[in-house]
Amino acid sequence: MAMSAPSDAASGPGARSAPPDARSGPADGAAASEADVRRHELAAFLRSRRERITPEQVGLPRGRRRRTPGLRREEVAHLSAVGVTWYTWLEQARDIQVSPQVLDALAGALLLDPTERSHLFALAGAADPHPEATCPAVTPTLRRLLDQLEPVPAAIQNSRYDFLAHNRTFGQLFCDLDALPREDRNSLWLAFTNEDFRASVTDLPEVTRVLAGKLRAAMAEHLAEPAWKELVRRLEEASPEFREIWARREVVAPGGRVKIIRNARVGLLSFEHTNLWLGPNAGTHLVTYVPVDDATQAGVARLLDLVVREREAQAEGALAVA
Repeated sequence: MAMSAPSDAASGPGARSAPPDARSGPADGAAASEADVRRHELAAFLRSRRERITPEQVGLPRGRRRRTPGLRREEVAHLSAVGVTWYTWLEQARDIQVSPQVLDALAGALLLDPTERSHLFALAGAADPHPEATCPAVTPTLRRLLDQLEPVPAAIQNSRYDFLAHNRTFGQLFCDLDALPREDRNSLWLAFTNEDFRASVTDLPEVTRVLAGKLRAAMAEHLAEPAWKELVRRLEEASPEFREIWARREVVAPGGRVKIIRNARVGLLSFEHTNLWLGPNAGTHLVTYVPVDDATQAGVARLLDLVVREREAQAEGALAVA
């Protein structure tokens, strides 16, 4: 029987009502499509995460008549500000669409860890609005390694060239990386749209060409993934230069080379740029900028000293205010 979305189904952020022929599963006797499989996997995953959480973990009273293991659907809907019917339809694998904002709210309500959060967005076929903050590839050991490499600038990137983590020297090498929104911490976005980053690159036309070619080569294995398509869409919308280069369809293999950077605080710096892959495929990798001469070695040491002094002054100022 055809169904339409009741009024509370659209109360969550970004929610959209189900199509008139939404059903709870694939038709009998028909082979399940990939979308059907994803919906049922998503439904099972949500149920399993809901059932493992106690009311006390999220500040709710248990009550005396609770028979449901973990949280009730109504409680998850309340915690995530999503309509009860809408959330119920998700657990029933209905053919409905859900926005990244709703998924973000559900991830918080269900106390998902980074790996679980990534799995949630993958099942829903949606781009995580905070991919860098949730990547399970950046382990505590890798974070310690970044710190121990200082003053050598180093960062961890994924195959889409998002910066997942970086040390203090790298954070000030091209621009103030920490001051940027997470979604803007991407090599291509910075190279095509960030004026501070562009001013620091001494061979900008070659860098933008190479980066676009590297992205196109890497994207061959990710053509259907929302986060990749969203990055290209943003770049094409923001930069005529990117549109022109992207239309050439050039591909460039990943690799390192000597880079000369005009740092706004300590002047010209020369590095051997290298990538160290952190897995069997060309995905997440450690990026290092190793100084090629004594002047650059002294320059990065001076840059780190400036950053350390500034952060100490900020900490002292915060204590004084408190």
